[in-house]
Amino acid sequence: MVDTIVYEKKNNLLRLAELEDGRLSEIEIIDLNKAAEGTIFLGRITKKIELANGKTGYFVNIGGGREAFINAEEGDLDELKAHEGQETIVQVAQEERAEKGARLTRAIQLAGKYLVYCPYRMNIEISSKIEDKLKAEEYKKLVWENTTGQEGWIIRTSAVNQNKETITEEMEKLRELFDAVRAKARNSKAPETLYARNNVLADAVLHHEETLRKIVANDHNLEEIFSGDFEFVYEAEPFKSYGLEEALSEALQRDVRLKSGGRITIEETRACVAIDVDSGSDTSASGSLGHLNMEAAEEIVRQIRLRNLSGKIVIDFAGHSEYRFLKNVIEYLESELKKDYIRTTVFGLSRAGNVEIVRSRRRPSLRDTLTEECSNCCGTGRVEK
Repeated sequence: MVDTIVYEKKNNLLRLAELEDGRLSEIEIIDLNKAAEGTIFLGRITKKIELANGKTGYFVNIGGGREAFINAEEGDLDELKAHEGQETIVQVAQEERAEKGARLTRAIQLAGKYLVYCPYRMNIEISSKIEDKLKAEEYKKLVWENTTGQEGWIIRTSAVNQNKETITEEMEKLRELFDAVRAKARNSKAPETLYARNNVLADAVLHHEETLRKIVANDHNLEEIFSGDFEFVYEAEPFKSYGLEEALSEALQRDVRLKSGGRITIEETRACVAIDVDSGSDTSASGSLGHLNMEAAEEIVRQIRLRNLSGKIVIDFAGHSEYRFLKNVIEYLESELKKDYIRTTVFGLSRAGNVEIVRSRRRPSLRDTLTEECSNCCGTGRVEK
């Protein structure tokens, strides 16, 4: 559980690290000059392109010399039929990464503390992390009774145990926020930023308010904003003070050593992320393959969050590739990855004996954020003899 948050902002670069018992578990790095996930723009269509199977897409100018992509066909929305030069309200669904620009959506979502407002939906969803199903249905009924017109909602885990007035007040605030976005769009000329995502520190505090014990930041003003059952510490160079620069460097390495002597190798490719578990020097009787694979699974969960690995993730565990040998490992992955706020699905064992996972792609991986492809080896990591 996250007990410490380290926050550092320098010029237009913002870094936020989450620590569990002093160990880096997750990091978010935001370049404020780039289009962050959740940002809403009034964009201008610059080009229409034909996709496979007769589908259509568009490139959209969102400002700052940036172009992003939107698919004309989205669930629960009529197909976008636009022409070059047309203005449209869009939201960043996936941030730009490597050679790919940002991906946009017209299905706007505005996240509050307890709810997510979805003005173009007609349904109410409940966070799967709410274990009390009776309580969840009670809140669903409350939201439904206070829904007006065409709108949808997602009830967040943090809504549990809040009083009814708090929930209905947030519903009204989110409606007003969306009205303000539309009003700004009517009085603006594309490209224009209509709404920037919530403060990343506020989001992190909300996610971990039950276990958070300390916030370390290089901004004295934040102490007045964030108060609670945790300590606020000012540090001029918080990442340096907590050894996080070295931890970031380690997180970019291909190999991760295990205490048992085994090793995890992580390869990020365009098609998928491949993870191999190797027994290494783990040959002792106490270091059975079952023990090694469970230790590897624990570290893999951490590395997925830390490196922000996403898309298709394929894991080749050590030893036998039959389900009976990997049952406990797969069940562990399922239970731990359910806690991830980014949607992650464990599909189990493939016919080839690999464990397959799919994690929603919302932000670039740590590697894509901090590095770029080598022009000499073209990303292979190898050079000619």
